[in-house]
Amino acid sequence: MNKEVSQAHQTSLLFEWTPLKGEKFLISVFLVGSVFLHAVAFYMFRIIYPPAIAVLPPPARVNVISPNSQEGQTLLQWIEAEDPALASATLRPADIRTRALPKLQHVPSYMIQEPKPKEAPPLDIVPAAPTAFPPGPVSVFGKSQEQAWARVPSRVSFSEELNTFGEAKFPPTQFAASSGEPPENVTFRVAVDAQGAIHYCFRLNSSGDSALDEQSRKWLVGCRFRPRALRSGDGGGADLVWGLATIEWGNDVAHPAHSPTPVEP
Repeated sequence: MNKEVSQAHQTSLLFEWTPLKGEKFLISVFLVGSVFLHAVAFYMFRIIYPPAIAVLPPPARVNVISPNSQEGQTLLQWIEAEDPALASATLRPADIRTRALPKLQHVPSYMIQEPKPKEAPPLDIVPAAPTAFPPGPVSVFGKSQEQAWARVPSRVSFSEELNTFGEAKFPPTQFAASSGEPPENVTFRVAVDAQGAIHYCFRLNSSGDSALDEQSRKWLVGCRFRPRALRSGDGGGADLVWGLATIEWGNDVAHPAHSPTPVEP
């Protein structure tokens, strides 16, 4: 029994080298089928659907138009005639400079459009009838306020050197002060000529109001003495007598009216 088992085990370990006929047939079928499939694929992708060929762009070329040939001259003449830039451009004459201003002729406006004269007003103007109550300020009738003090005019006193001329005649004037403060007496040094006129007038002090000083100086220059023949030793000059004139102010000096200052509540 053991001998038979050992023989069966030995026979199972040996290869059978006898060629099989069915395997050769299958290999041949596979080879033929592969060739057929390759032929069909080649026919489909090479003949029916040709491969896409990438075509490179042509190289850049530069064509130079030369006027040496007849075709070049014709093409250049056509380009010059059809150029829109020349039609819209303004060409300057050759004799005009680059920065020269154009010569423009002035054309007045009345040469283009004639002005129309204005119509005269109608001559048959009927004047309006005067009204019995014309517009105007309302007249107020009231009692005039009487001055509490008598009017005291301003006067001038001259020094002893001018007493020989007698009384002087003064022009009428109205003094107006620029402030409400009472002015002080002002003294002038004057020179009287032989005709009785004040030739020089110099202010020695001020009344406190420059406008009032100028008014008094003009008023003093306008006064006149009676003419007289001068004697030697009357004054500092050969034809003039120097002296002092002092103006004493009265209540005839007008002061500006001051509006009352509003009181804050």
